[in-house]
Amino acid sequence: MAPDKPVKKVVLAYSGGLDTSIILKWLQQTYACEVVTFTADLGQGDELAPARDKALLLGVKPENIYIEDLREEFVRDFVFPMFRANTVYEGQYLLGTSIARPLIAKAQIDIARKVGADAVCHGATGKGNDQVRFELGYYALEPDIRVIAPWREWDFKSREALLDFAQRHQIPIAKDKRGEAPFSVDANLLHSSSEGKVLEDPDTAAPEFVHMRTIAPEDAPDRPYEFALDFEHGDPVAINGEALSPAAMLTKLNQLGHDNGVGRLDLVENRFVGMKSRGVYETPGGTILLAAHRGIESITLDRGAAHLKDELMPKYAELIYNGFWFAPEREMLQAAIDYSQAMVTGRVRVKLYKGNVAVTGRSSPYSLYDQDLVTFEEGQSAYDHRDAAGFIKLNALRLRVKARRDARGG
Repeated sequence: MAPDKPVKKVVLAYSGGLDTSIILKWLQQTYACEVVTFTADLGQGDELAPARDKALLLGVKPENIYIEDLREEFVRDFVFPMFRANTVYEGQYLLGTSIARPLIAKAQIDIARKVGADAVCHGATGKGNDQVRFELGYYALEPDIRVIAPWREWDFKSREALLDFAQRHQIPIAKDKRGEAPFSVDANLLHSSSEGKVLEDPDTAAPEFVHMRTIAPEDAPDRPYEFALDFEHGDPVAINGEALSPAAMLTKLNQLGHDNGVGRLDLVENRFVGMKSRGVYETPGGTILLAAHRGIESITLDRGAAHLKDELMPKYAELIYNGFWFAPEREMLQAAIDYSQAMVTGRVRVKLYKGNVAVTGRSSPYSLYDQDLVTFEEGQSAYDHRDAAGFIKLNALRLRVKARRDARGG
């Protein structure tokens, strides 16, 4: 049932798939409004032309169909800033789905402003995190925008009801959509995630056919692959000396990861809405990038800065996972993180072998590593071994005081 206030024009985040096609028709019927479709190319690998064809088939005007290539912006302005923080949610998840949502929300709001729409619509379900991420993004950028979330509004109770609606309204249904989907997939240039159905039991191993971004580690080559990755101010810029754009860089790292079985993850995570969810994620390029970035930071970041970053990272990861990319606290943390990357420039040597990523070398013109300081040989360094005695006694003072007290108490 549509609310009393009429909607004149709505921008729908539209993939061209069955669910969003049903939503498109449902919007036309329920709200009697003009629908503008927006399809984002984030490197998901799908053919995007069918999305335009299906929108036309469902009565959307040609001028109201927007398909935008956001791959460079996605990697440059969202993925790379996140990796400067070495961001990992709950110790494992590299946030491949989470980091895409604020960009989609931003682009959707930009189009809404351009076409004079008074509402936006997404296809996220009422149980997941994405509804939160999309809507927090919408409201942060356009506080008075009307948000339509069909999965929280319509009366469909089953997949059969959705298929029946599609059939009655001549919405094309692919053969593999007629039965119960074996699992749901979300993909972009950073990762692919698979959840639901055959993956719902966390004690059952994922079938091999679930994996789409990597070969099995046991099927990877029997010899390691080694390469050099160059960084400037915390971001990767070249592989083996070849400069690459952000999207081209991640595409290349993905291929290297795919070929060597790198980046598979089977986890149970805590959703923001309160439930646990099992998923199978593949982030080949991101897994390599995380290891390499920590490698270059190990010689260019001061200990205090490095440890503080590690303390801040879980909060930063939680903000992204929960949808607060546009929140002031995330921007504050980003400013600190970006400041730390001023000297994170240099080259990392990486070895890939059967699902593993190893950093085998690192060098930088801004390295803090002083071989003269750490050598076992007596050199001409500023370090005097005798200085350690006073340092140790000062740090041991409170321990000695406590030990004496405890001995008296005994």
